[in-house]
Amino acid sequence: MLNGLLIGANYLLIALGLSLIFSLGGVVNLAHGAFYAIGAYLTVALAPSIGFGGAVILSPVLVALLGLVIERLLLSRFYRGDPILSLLLTFGLAMVAEQSLRMIFGAAPVPFSIPLFLRGQVFLGEFIYSRYRLLILLVAAVCVGGLWLLLKRTAFGRVVRAGVQNPDMVAALGISLKPYMTAVVMIAVGLAALAGTMMAPVTGVTPTMGAEILTFAFVVVVIGGLGSFWGVVCAAMIVGVVRGLAAYAFPPATEAAVYLLMVLVLLLRPRGLFGERIQRFE
Repeated sequence: MLNGLLIGANYLLIALGLSLIFSLGGVVNLAHGAFYAIGAYLTVALAPSIGFGGAVILSPVLVALLGLVIERLLLSRFYRGDPILSLLLTFGLAMVAEQSLRMIFGAAPVPFSIPLFLRGQVFLGEFIYSRYRLLILLVAAVCVGGLWLLLKRTAFGRVVRAGVQNPDMVAALGISLKPYMTAVVMIAVGLAALAGTMMAPVTGVTPTMGAEILTFAFVVVVIGGLGSFWGVVCAAMIVGVVRGLAAYAFPPATEAAVYLLMVLVLLLRPRGLFGERIQRFE
């Protein structure tokens, strides 16, 4: 169960960003997994000089700045265009990022181990669990709580939520959504990079790691429902636990169990578990 929650926490940090970018900008960001991989590789490159703690902080910040550049130069041109154009653009960005990582760091997996000060186990009676994995769960919980407070308790969050539901009304009030969209992209790709940073010692670092996890992040968004913060949170935990239990009970069906779950949810709830009505997508 805990391993499943760990997987779900990893999906969650990526899926929240995917959901925000699509809900506000209408962009299906197929390059989101690339930011996850870039965050992991930056951690490998930075940790020897500034330590793992410094890399955990600096890597998401650098990736967020990269997201700022990409959003201003590329994504902003497609918010009101045909969605297929942004789909092709982000797919191309994902391919460029993956091949760039392969050229710089090589195609072979890059070894990266848990720092010495974070190694060890936590003992609860006869139950033993990795201290580092518990730290990942704690970091994910803090990120979710912080993002919820930002979206629900601040003026920034009120504008973002209004922009998701009715951007034309927001524009009629004289509020430009461009700077908010830029901030959303930076937060989203920063969270993806943080997930890559934290999972690098657990899953290993490879050029294809972003593409591998992106599919499951999309599954989480679909199950949770478009525009629903807590829907994505619940879906990530459910998908993680289902995958963890399937891996324990019948390993060959690990991935099939996740897709079967998505099919069942869509048959019963086409909008997802907590999907909201979003006027401009209907």
